[in-house]
Amino acid sequence: MFPGATADRTDADYALVGAPLDATTSFRPGTRFGPREVRHAAGGFEDFDHRSGRSFSDLAVHDHGDVHPRADVDEYLEYLRGTLADYAVEGTVPLVVGGEHTVALAAVRALEPDVAVVLDAHLDLRETYADAGTSHATVTRRLLSVVDEVVVLGARAGSQEGWERAEADDVTVVGPDAVSEWEPELEGDVYLSVDVDAADPGYAPGTGTPEPFGLEPATMRGVVRGVAPRAVGFDAVEVNDRDDGQAATLAAKLLREFVFAHAAGSDA
Repeated sequence: MFPGATADRTDADYALVGAPLDATTSFRPGTRFGPREVRHAAGGFEDFDHRSGRSFSDLAVHDHGDVHPRADVDEYLEYLRGTLADYAVEGTVPLVVGGEHTVALAAVRALEPDVAVVLDAHLDLRETYADAGTSHATVTRRLLSVVDEVVVLGARAGSQEGWERAEADDVTVVGPDAVSEWEPELEGDVYLSVDVDAADPGYAPGTGTPEPFGLEPATMRGVVRGVAPRAVGFDAVEVNDRDDGQAATLAAKLLREFVFAHAAGSDA
């Protein structure tokens, strides 16, 4: 269980759902261990948050456990979508912990937001990758089949096809040097996806495709706090077990930051 996520499902305002998919990872596997690593890393945090004056255990977070992968990725995403849609119907905000970034597609299909804000080192705007349309390397392209707009923050790598697709009006790319100045002027419901490789690998080496010259953790925290009050769902993805817990610790902390900021926005 994620520490402090002690609410029963019937009383929950938030539901943490582990999605340990590790099927299309193309470089360093291990995202199947992401939910386990994130829950473990959160064990070192204080329950109380001095910024909000609230304790995480008082914010009605339920830990659903993991939705374990199936052999067929698309079949798995559909099952995960159904699980997350059930929470949305109950008025509970899903918090997905990956797993590879592909699981964000299930959440966006379940929640049908207007805009997806994605912290990511990579554009992931290919039409296909390794002959697969559904992949961690195409996930942003697939999100555009649901949302009206995608905002990619911290992107510094992508295919030629991806950069060309990013020139369209429904995609906004903010490079790492400009993210700290970005203001979330967004219309409609928003979904926030945090690929931990948006961080510089010096802060989060435990990820599948690390990319140098990335974001500072404090910059990512600022984005999470800024977007959370208007978000209908959240994920933290692409954490693996190939470091000493740095990536999992950052992902766990950003998940908590999302909950504290979202709860504060709901109370305002």
